[in-house]
Amino acid sequence: MEAKAATVGEDQVSQPEVSPVLINRRPNLHPSAQLTKSFAISLMSSSTKILALFFILGPILSSATTPHVIHFRSPKLYPESLTYDHSAQHFIVGSLDQRTVNSVSDAGVIETIISDPSLPPNASFLGLAVDKLNNRLFAVIHSFDSLHPFNGLAAYDLRSRQRLFLSSLPSSPSEEDGRSPIANDVALDFKGNAYVTNSAGNFIWKVSQEGEASIFSTSPVFKRFPVDRDSPLSSFGLNGIAYVSKGYLLVVQTNTGKLFKVDADDGTARNVLLNEDLPEGDGIAIRGDGVVLVVSNKKLWLLKSDDSWGEGVVYDKIDLDGERYPTSVVVGREGRAYVLYGCVMEGLSGKGGRELFDIEEVRSEKESEDEKIWMYVLIGLGLAIFLIWRFQMKQLIRNMDKKVN
Repeated sequence: MEAKAATVGEDQVSQPEVSPVLINRRPNLHPSAQLTKSFAISLMSSSTKILALFFILGPILSSATTPHVIHFRSPKLYPESLTYDHSAQHFIVGSLDQRTVNSVSDAGVIETIISDPSLPPNASFLGLAVDKLNNRLFAVIHSFDSLHPFNGLAAYDLRSRQRLFLSSLPSSPSEEDGRSPIANDVALDFKGNAYVTNSAGNFIWKVSQEGEASIFSTSPVFKRFPVDRDSPLSSFGLNGIAYVSKGYLLVVQTNTGKLFKVDADDGTARNVLLNEDLPEGDGIAIRGDGVVLVVSNKKLWLLKSDDSWGEGVVYDKIDLDGERYPTSVVVGREGRAYVLYGCVMEGLSGKGGRELFDIEEVRSEKESEDEKIWMYVLIGLGLAIFLIWRFQMKQLIRNMDKKVN
């Protein structure tokens, strides 16, 4: 019995009670939470590097691209006119010496798309315009041969490349000095009507969609301004012409440097008040943003207006290579401006044998500077958004840490 009691007594004797020691250990994160946190930290680091690289290289890359230059070869082509076919995405050029119209690709590949040997001898393709709605090409035909004068407008189907009509343009009985007309440039309205300038007589023809030709505008304002008779281009009056979708035409006068606004319904005209003249202005084109481009053999002017061309402002002008004699300007893809260097004075002299010609993109330095300013503004806005996002991500990480602790 004693032995048993002793045994029981030993069992009842317990070890001294030890208080539990609290160890402040961070429990393991749930795998999805740990992955979210790691991804957030990694994303913040990568985004910072990418934004810094964009901020440094963005303006450099925007100004590093060079203007597009197209060289094309065709013996004695001497193109005076240029247009752009947005459907086929190629340029179209005429010729002083050949009765052909040619396409020119962005890479300088040239192809004859119209060959019309039935035209009068010594006929030249001057102004060109593409009728996008009906897939037609309109071409001004003029013969510089005084013994066989001819002025006409031809229309060609761009699919079949066949001539649809050839309209002879009538002379005006009141033409000054009895000079023969010089059909020069052409513009099209949305109804398919064509408007052709007469550089010698200072009036405008109209040719209907069916090919019926008539004298459209003989406004006295075309003869109101003085002409420098010593200028080599003193005999060239109305020249480049463009149609504005609001229902009027803009016409450049070479020998006065004036710009006229002509109503496309009744032919009434008025002088556009500009802050400077456009001496020896030749071709004209209109960009999608409403900016008007006027080219001479020395310069390209950029004009804009806030009142539908009651008044206008020349806000930039670019020097061109006068030796290669630019004559035409068009708007190509992405609103880019291109001028044609066709060396036409060499062609008119009859002494040239040139085969290399150029179409060159022309850029406004002033507009490029404005684009850089906007790029910096956008980068600054992007940086501000990024910093706000980065702050929110840091808050998210802090909140995750608090929940874990």
